[in-house]
Amino acid sequence: MNQSIYINRELSWLAFNERVLLEAADSSVPLLERLKFLTIYQSNLEEFYRVRIGILLHRILLTPDKADPLSGMLPEEQMQEVLRITREQQSLMESVWKSIRAELKTENVDVLDFKKISKVDELMSKKLFGDIRGQLSPTVLDPDRPLPFLWGQQSYIIAFLGSKKLAVIPLDRVPPYLSFEIDGCQKIVLTAMLVRRFLPLLLKKETILQSAVVKVTRNADVLLSELEGRGNEAMRQKVSTMLTKRRREAPVRAQVYGKLQDANRALLVKKLRVQERCVFYPSVPFDLSFRSAIGGRDGLRYAERRPVRDIGLKKGEYFRYIDKHDLLMSFPFQSMVPFVDLIYEAADNPEVLSIKITLYRMSASSKVAAALAYAADKGKDVMCLLELRARFDEQNNIDYSEMLEDAGCRVVYGLPDQKVHSKLCLITRQHEGNLSYITQVGTGNYNEITGEQYTDLSLITSDPVSGKDAEAVFAALMHGEVPPETERLWIAPRCFKSRVLEMMDREIAKGSEGRIAIKANALNNEEVMEKLVACSKAGVKTELFIRGICCLRPGIPGETENITVKSVVGRWLEHSRIYSFGEGEDERIFVGSGDLLNRNLERRVEAFAEVRTPETRAQIRTILDALRKDREKSRTMQPDGSYTRETGGEGSSSQEALYQYFSSLRYSLDEETAEPQSAWQRLKKLFQ
Repeated sequence: MNQSIYINRELSWLAFNERVLLEAADSSVPLLERLKFLTIYQSNLEEFYRVRIGILLHRILLTPDKADPLSGMLPEEQMQEVLRITREQQSLMESVWKSIRAELKTENVDVLDFKKISKVDELMSKKLFGDIRGQLSPTVLDPDRPLPFLWGQQSYIIAFLGSKKLAVIPLDRVPPYLSFEIDGCQKIVLTAMLVRRFLPLLLKKETILQSAVVKVTRNADVLLSELEGRGNEAMRQKVSTMLTKRRREAPVRAQVYGKLQDANRALLVKKLRVQERCVFYPSVPFDLSFRSAIGGRDGLRYAERRPVRDIGLKKGEYFRYIDKHDLLMSFPFQSMVPFVDLIYEAADNPEVLSIKITLYRMSASSKVAAALAYAADKGKDVMCLLELRARFDEQNNIDYSEMLEDAGCRVVYGLPDQKVHSKLCLITRQHEGNLSYITQVGTGNYNEITGEQYTDLSLITSDPVSGKDAEAVFAALMHGEVPPETERLWIAPRCFKSRVLEMMDREIAKGSEGRIAIKANALNNEEVMEKLVACSKAGVKTELFIRGICCLRPGIPGETENITVKSVVGRWLEHSRIYSFGEGEDERIFVGSGDLLNRNLERRVEAFAEVRTPETRAQIRTILDALRKDREKSRTMQPDGSYTRETGGEGSSSQEALYQYFSSLRYSLDEETAEPQSAWQRLKKLFQ
């Protein structure tokens, strides 16, 4: 294997997060959106350390001589490079924060700096401290005592006292920020800084030498422990046990905000029990959630873009439309409400026998769950396969499993060795004496909140072959079995990777006439990448639109010169997955839930459907054309693995253009839906 054409997974992920940070640094992005991107960068990095660094530290300990097969890097080499890049990005993050903070002040939003504070602001802040003082519970420790347990993702003040003691003040009971207004200027007071400022009022009997805000990141890569017993209650208990264990795992990173003398710094690192190299000293606050408190000043946020709820069909009309036409919905440009209406229509339709659905992540107040409960109450057989192991959503899913069971739904859980990550719904009815199906395959979760934040696709079809395939998938899952190979749907792990490789071979046979376009969130599977290299060597023009991890370098002579890689980071999180092979009438297009990561191809149940009708194919082509023309929010990977923003040529934000395109689409029962004439010409006007 030619390792020079591959990139280490961890380093590729860090490069993605840097692209998020660069959006925060982009002066053309509205100011409060820049602050949002900075918050996303911090949140992403927190999750990266919780999950990936925990794995890497285990590898350093257990298999130090086992190299990454793609890059050839040993675990320790990966760790050193991760820490180096993280520190480089910290410098950029601090520069971005300094710029945002200064610009906020010009907009009459002052994030108080207690090193440079007016007497009036000091007095007002002191009053605010008095309001929260009763919620603070300091613990004073003798020098030889260990620190109390510091929960991950929570901030603490640690103060060094003149008596050589330490004081620890948890901040979990106070809001992360407070505010007041003077002469039209909004003053933001970060609570951690406020408490540091007025520590003498909290610790009156002590001499305070120094203090810092501390936050630890704990390993979240905890596997489900073996638990005897079967059934829903046992599975819920198993996941609950895992959640408790995760909260107490070893720390993998510590952040310390505040300058400390060398001796105090060394003492703190020792007591935190974190490797010194994994301790960071940023000058950016850990919590920037005050963004939500800033009013709707003109120009500080993106122009409003609400998902369109009215697509021309009303509840009671979906079945008749889908019987004749496939329906492709594009989020967040269109709302998820029509899908919810479809569930309610199924509940009220006397022909409907059952509704089966796989659930991975749901919103806190899920309209989809409410519709399923309504259907069960109406006497439909509602089967929900609810994956309890959706990382960081486990407790939410446990709660929903109980609610859905109480509502009369049948609830089953994922398989022992594979997460059920598919977004698949099947409505079965007795229509004109025969069983008929409506099958929905999506790229994203049945979650109304993320449905307004992520770009996703939902394909709904009455195709009988797809319906029978979906029925076979649910039959297997209900028996705790891996779904079999199916005829029309692509289902991982049995027949997702193999079908992708077959489609690539199909294009290789065409030589320079071959065409591949793939939109996914990540790529690291070695077998798929080797096949992509073979495609390039055969002359197949291959476009990869990969938002995040991409472990394959494009443009390398003799290897990947016919491959391009673009990443779009914009207002919405790019999340849809599209696989296109060929062009014109010969083109085969598939949409579904899986990326080209090892886990999606081999360790998860994923579902893909082919986009087959003229109108839905035209809509997918419009999406791909918009991505090709994006010059505002896309960056192109260079042969060395770096990303640069394209300049010149026709094009703007693909997301803005697609919002205009999809928000204008309407569907009718009265007219035959034809392929939109010259779909790219319509889109082209939006770029101009």
